[in-house]
Amino acid sequence: MASVTLRNVCKAYGDNLISKNVDLDIAEGEFVVFVGPSGCGKSTLLRCIAGLEDITSGDLYIGEERMNEVPPSERGVGMVFQSYALYPHLNLFDNMSFGMKLAKADKAETKQRVDHAADILQLGHLLERKPKALSGGQRQRVAIGRTIVSQPNVFLLDEPLSNLDAALRVQMRIEIAKLHKQLGCTMIYVTHDQIEAMTMAQKIVVLDGGYVSQVGKPLELYHYPQNRFVAGFIGSPKMNFMSVFIEEAEDERVMVQMADGNAFWIPVDGTTVTKGDRMSLGIRPEHLVPCDEGEACVEGKVQVVEKLGYETQAYLHLEHVDADFIYRRPDTLDVEAGDSFKFGIPAHRCHLFHSDGRACRRLYKEPGV
Repeated sequence: MASVTLRNVCKAYGDNLISKNVDLDIAEGEFVVFVGPSGCGKSTLLRCIAGLEDITSGDLYIGEERMNEVPPSERGVGMVFQSYALYPHLNLFDNMSFGMKLAKADKAETKQRVDHAADILQLGHLLERKPKALSGGQRQRVAIGRTIVSQPNVFLLDEPLSNLDAALRVQMRIEIAKLHKQLGCTMIYVTHDQIEAMTMAQKIVVLDGGYVSQVGKPLELYHYPQNRFVAGFIGSPKMNFMSVFIEEAEDERVMVQMADGNAFWIPVDGTTVTKGDRMSLGIRPEHLVPCDEGEACVEGKVQVVEKLGYETQAYLHLEHVDADFIYRRPDTLDVEAGDSFKFGIPAHRCHLFHSDGRACRRLYKEPGV
């Protein structure tokens, strides 16, 4: 195991700056997920850590050693690629032991490591097969097993589940989480799927346009996003937003007025808010309530209803709100497209954002966070 530290790391291709002034501290044994939309620089950052890309500026440390000029083979990292990168003409044993054979390692030790990795990943009965005889999930496990055999200080996983179907992705993310607990190793995992990030990570790094937008535990990012980008990216379905007018602002609460005239106080830090400002109010679909349970009652027209059995999601059109407003409830909901539907907004679950995207700090203490 080893820690990973990035100090003011930048990566550019010519004049195109991809990773921008990245500062991160990843502790030994920590499971960290880089998450963000396509093109935000998360895979580039991972490849810089692996040594597959040169760092343009800044410093990278693995443990106490600066790694900027150290070759990939000497960094003590193992990387699992999105494409599996298996040799089709070799069986599983030879694929998993390939790195050790190149290093001319002892055959007995090589067999011991491969058998140990195969046992962890439940591949022992498949070692004589070739990749074409395996399912997608089994191939992914072989790619992970090859990394286990190399015994790296740091595991790097670059969107390893994106080629799998939905059910298999759920199964494999559970297996990877179990593997981390079993090995106790440092893992850095890249994904664009925020559900994977929320369910697997001990710490999430949200990237936006090459910058680190926020770093924190999954529930910290969910309940206390520092900006509108993180608020909209973390959570599925994403947070609802509407424009509001600031009626009053005090140190520990702000009165907002919605377009329909509803006004109520919300418990946020009001020290940066000015009366008369136009701001964005955010509320998650699962935090909306029946009318009599909220500080404001809002009516919308149902556009689409998704009845999933275990929950219902209703997409509503609200006057003066550009995007659909999503109402999410467990179990079933007796509503159809074309219906008028009323719901309540609970003040303590609301978020408030400045025009530049900065969040006002929420003062409500969420249980368990």
